[in-house]
Amino acid sequence: MFIVRHLPRSLSAALLGTVLCLPAVPALAFDTNAPKEKGSPWAVFQRGFDAYKSGHKDQAVEAYRYAAENGQIGATWKLARMYAEGDGVTRNDYQAFKFFNEIIDQDVEPGSPEESYVSDALVALGGYMRTGIPGSVDPDPAAAQEYYMRAAANYRNAEAQYEMGKMFLTGEGGTKASIRQAGRWLQLAAAKGHAGAQATLGNLLFQSGKIVRGLAMMTAALERAAPGDRPWIRGMQEEAFAVAGEADRRTAIALAEDMLAKGSSQ
Repeated sequence: MFIVRHLPRSLSAALLGTVLCLPAVPALAFDTNAPKEKGSPWAVFQRGFDAYKSGHKDQAVEAYRYAAENGQIGATWKLARMYAEGDGVTRNDYQAFKFFNEIIDQDVEPGSPEESYVSDALVALGGYMRTGIPGSVDPDPAAAQEYYMRAAANYRNAEAQYEMGKMFLTGEGGTKASIRQAGRWLQLAAAKGHAGAQATLGNLLFQSGKIVRGLAMMTAALERAAPGDRPWIRGMQEEAFAVAGEADRRTAIALAEDMLAKGSSQ
């Protein structure tokens, strides 16, 4: 602060004029003690996203925190994902777990613009409850099944439907093993393009005697799968091809090509 009252009047005026002419200098980081200057939570969330895209993830985290604390569910989700993946922050599964829990506690109805955040959070929590978090959260497959069921039934989440299908295959989480129920959930996920569900359903069809369609579905799924899923899908598909007849293999390959061309899963 400039103090001018004890200076000569002419010098005071000169100094004051100089100060008024100085250009404004933008802040280099968010000032967490001045929320009024930040704008709406949505605007801060957007600035955080811009900072994230520019590689300034420390600034993004700061912006997301402010937006999350002021009710921006998308910011809470971004924080959860960053902590879950160690993206711009030290990985902390328990911190991510807490953020995901905050999201599912929100009153978000199916069909709302924010349902994808809740749906994804439910799936993430299902995964944490399935395996546990060492020192923080004990494994609880039954709770995992409840989270997956909410996401699968209420929000039609393909990943949750796939996980439900796998749980019904083995009877995990207190569910009664049921090929029929497993197939129902896997079919719903497969129809949405989930490669893991397509491959698993294809294997079930193959095992039930529907050789050509099962092989075709596994082959098409292998082409669509993300890199992380290709090894286990390839192993499943190659094992099935090894015991299939030559004519069935050729027909299955042609059918798989047709599925891929049409974008069909079945």
